[in-house]
Amino acid sequence: MSKAIQKAAAIVAAQTVKNGTFAGEFCSLVLIDHEGYPTASVLTAAKSEGIKYLWFGVIADGNKAKRAKANPKASVHFGTDLHSVTLVGTAEILTDEAIKKTIWYDGLAAHFPQGATDPNYVVLKFRTKRWNAFVDWEDNEGVV
Repeated sequence: MSKAIQKAAAIVAAQTVKNGTFAGEFCSLVLIDHEGYPTASVLTAAKSEGIKYLWFGVIADGNKAKRAKANPKASVHFGTDLHSVTLVGTAEILTDEAIKKTIWYDGLAAHFPQGATDPNYVVLKFRTKRWNAFVDWEDNEGVV
């Protein structure tokens, strides 16, 4: 793994839920709406696997799930005052109970009162195809 990917992965990990506890970090998820426009939402990454995969808890009948089903092209952005990581790839909706339990964290309870088994709770899985990052005052990009 290149140094740039390692740094990007560290930024993503720092802004992802830790041990099931929400730490107040957010990223932007961009999906294509019904008119073909990119639409950004701010949310929390529930789990990450380097920069290759991200998982989010979303509302089954909400805009994010509807948009991902209609057009899987997506982008995720993590930023701080010193760094910027943009991931471009695809999103899919998962309903498997085991996956829902795996990415569950305490911050989701406000949206899904029945917990990880709430029927309106689904998982959006993002798979990175390419990335670009501004880290340590350098632009980097690549394909995953």
